[in-house]
Amino acid sequence: MSLLNPVLLPPKVKAYLSQGERFIKWDDETTIASPVILRVDPKGYYLYWTYQSKEMEFLDITSIRDTRFGKFAKLPKSQKLRDVFNMDFPDNNFLLKTLTVVSGPDMVDLTFHNFVSYKENVGKNWAEDVLALVKHPLTANASRLTFLDKILVKLKMQLNPEGKIPVKNFFQIFPADRKRVEAALSTCHLPKGKNDAINPEDFPESVYKSFLMSLCPRPEIDEIFTSYHAKAKPYMTKEHLTKFINQKQRDSRLNSLLFPPARPDQVQGLIDKYEPSGINIQRGQLSPEGMVWFLCGPENSVLAQDKLLLHHDMTQPLNHYFINSSHNTYLTGGQFSGLSSAEMYRQVLLAGCRCVELDCWKGKPTDEEPIITHGFTMTTDIYFKEAIEAIAESAFKTSPYPVILSFENHVDSPRQQAKMAEYCRTIFGDMLLTEPLEKFPLNPGVPLPSPEDLRGKILIKNKKNQFSGPAAPSKEPDGDAEGSGPPSAPVGEDTVLREAVWTGEEGAELEDEEVEEEEEEESGNLDEEEMKKMQSDEGTAGLEVTAYKEMSSLVNYIQPTKFISFEFSAQKNRSYVISSFTELKAYDLLSKASVQFVDAGGLVAPILCGSYNKRQMSRIYPKGTRMDSSNYMPQMFWNAGCQMVALNFQTMDLPMQQNMALFEFNGQSGYLLKHEFMRRPDKQFNPFSVDRIDVVVATTLSITARP
Repeated sequence: MSLLNPVLLPPKVKAYLSQGERFIKWDDETTIASPVILRVDPKGYYLYWTYQSKEMEFLDITSIRDTRFGKFAKLPKSQKLRDVFNMDFPDNNFLLKTLTVVSGPDMVDLTFHNFVSYKENVGKNWAEDVLALVKHPLTANASRLTFLDKILVKLKMQLNPEGKIPVKNFFQIFPADRKRVEAALSTCHLPKGKNDAINPEDFPESVYKSFLMSLCPRPEIDEIFTSYHAKAKPYMTKEHLTKFINQKQRDSRLNSLLFPPARPDQVQGLIDKYEPSGINIQRGQLSPEGMVWFLCGPENSVLAQDKLLLHHDMTQPLNHYFINSSHNTYLTGGQFSGLSSAEMYRQVLLAGCRCVELDCWKGKPTDEEPIITHGFTMTTDIYFKEAIEAIAESAFKTSPYPVILSFENHVDSPRQQAKMAEYCRTIFGDMLLTEPLEKFPLNPGVPLPSPEDLRGKILIKNKKNQFSGPAAPSKEPDGDAEGSGPPSAPVGEDTVLREAVWTGEEGAELEDEEVEEEEEEESGNLDEEEMKKMQSDEGTAGLEVTAYKEMSSLVNYIQPTKFISFEFSAQKNRSYVISSFTELKAYDLLSKASVQFVDAGGLVAPILCGSYNKRQMSRIYPKGTRMDSSNYMPQMFWNAGCQMVALNFQTMDLPMQQNMALFEFNGQSGYLLKHEFMRRPDKQFNPFSVDRIDVVVATTLSITARP
C-alpha cells in the first residue's frame, strides 16, 4: 500500500473544454472537412467530437501523444482543402487557428487528427490544456477504480437518439463472455436484449458497481474475510480492517516514524469512502464489496504516487543522474531497412528522453543539405534541418531539463558542417548552450553543472578538436572536390572515441604523447577485418570524420573521448569528457572490473582516487548486430552507475518497457538521481555483490495471477 491519503488528485478539466468549441475537422486522404463540436468530458477521460449528424468519435486521453498548433500543426496538402480554408489568400491567419492531436499505441504507429477553429488562438489554448491533461501523472498511472469509472462515463456518453444506453454497447465493452454480461444485467434488473436500451437514470454508479460485482466475482475476498474475522461474518470491523492493513498490506520493515501504521480513525475514513452500505458505515464495518473497491483504489497502488512527482534534488552534477537516452533515434523500424522520420525525435522527447542520437552524413551535391540516416544500409534519410526543427519544437514539452544531442558525424564537408552548426544556432536560438557556464569552467577537477543549472538548454555532443592555427574554412574553394579538407580520422563517437585533444581552455596544449601516438595509429587506413568489425558490433561509429571549427565550437560539457583505462581517466580528472561503449564492451568492462567501473577507487594516488561514473559520464548503446532494433536489458548498466543507457525507442520490448517504467518517476523529467553510494567518492559498490548495501533493503515482489 502506498499512502492512506493519496497525495495526487485527479486532473481538473477547465470549463471551456467540457463546454466544447466549434472546429472544422479535416482529412487530407478523403479531402473532407466537417464541422464538429470538440469537447473533453468533465473527468478528463476522453477527448471527443460530435458531427452534425450527432455521430461521436472518442479519443482516450491516455492514447494522446502530442498536441500541436500554429506552424507545428499539420497543414492541408490537397488543393481542395486549401481552397476551403482560403489558405492561398494573403493574411488569412490560418496558422492561428490550427490544432493537431497526435495519438497512437506507440511512438511509430501514429494517427493525426486535424482541426481548424473559427477563431484565432483557440487551437493554442486547446493544445496546451489537453496536453496538460495527458501529462498529468495520474493519467497513465490511475487506479483500477479510475479505469472502471472510465467505462461508466463512456457508456453514459454513447446514447442512442432516444437518449438511452444501447445494451449492445455493453457487449462491445465486455466482449469476452456475452452470457455473463446478460446474467449480470439480469441480476441488476436491467434489460439484456441486444436491441434493448437502458435509461441513464436507471444506471447510477451504485448499480454499475453491482453489475461489475456480478460480472467479475472475487471469491478470494471471502478468504480474506474468513482469515481476519473469527466468526466469518459478512463484514470486517474497523479493528479487523486496521489489523489487515497493518499486518498484510504494510511492509513490516518500514520505519514506523517515517511510515506510521494505520490508525483506527484513518481506517474509518476508508470505510466511509468505499463501503456501499450506509448502515455498515455507521457501524464501522466493511463488507466484501467495500473491500473490493478499497483494493481497487489509489491507496493500494503498486506505485508510490508521490514518487511520480518531481521530487529529486536537481542541483547535483549532471553525472550523478541516470539520463533517459535513445539510440538511432530517427529509425522507425529495423536497423538495415525501413523508414527514418523526424517525427521520432518528437516522440522520444515527448516520452521524457533527454539524449537523442543524430547520425549525420553528407547530402547530395544538388542541394548540399546534410542528412540523417543509418550509414551503409537501406534505411531512408531525412534532412538534418528537419530533425533540428522537430527537436526545437518538442525539446521541453515534457521536461524542462537539458537535452543532449549525441552526434555521430560523418559529414566530411566543411561547408555542410558549417551549415549544420548554423542550423543549430539559428533554430535553437537561446536554447543552445554554446559557452561553458562561468561557475563551471572546463578545467580538471571541476564538476559538471546540474540539470537545474542547465534548465532549458540543449547541449551538443560531437567530436571537439583544437584549432590553434587558421580556422578551417567554412566554404570550400571553387573547383575543389567535396570533402577535400583535412583527412577523415576514423575514430568514432561510440566505443572507439579518442581522448579529446582540448582541455577546454583557449590555447591549450595537446595531451601527452601517449594519446598523440594512439591517434596516429588510429588515423591509418582500416583493413577489411576492422571494417567488418565496425559494421557489426560497433556500427559506423568508428568512421566519424574531423570536427571542423563551426561544429567543434558548439561542444562544451559533453566531449566524447576514447576510453583508455580507469587509471588514465582518474589521472586526467575531467568531468566534461564522456566515453561510449557498445553493450559488449561495457559488459566486458563490467565483468572484469565491476568495482572500478563504478568506483575506480584505490587504483592511483589517493589525491586522484575517486570514481569513474561518479566523476564523469559514460554512454552505452546496442551492438550493431541488433538489426531488428531489439534492446539489451539496461538494468546491469544502471547498476554500474552508467548515466546514458541508450535504447532503440521504436521497439517496445521488455528492456524498453523497463526503461519507460523507471523514467516515469520524478515527474517524467528524464533525470533520476542515483543512489548515494553511486555518488559519494568515499563509498564503494560492487554491482555483482549480493551483500547488504548501506541504507538499501532488498525485497522481492511476488505476483499471483488468478483465473
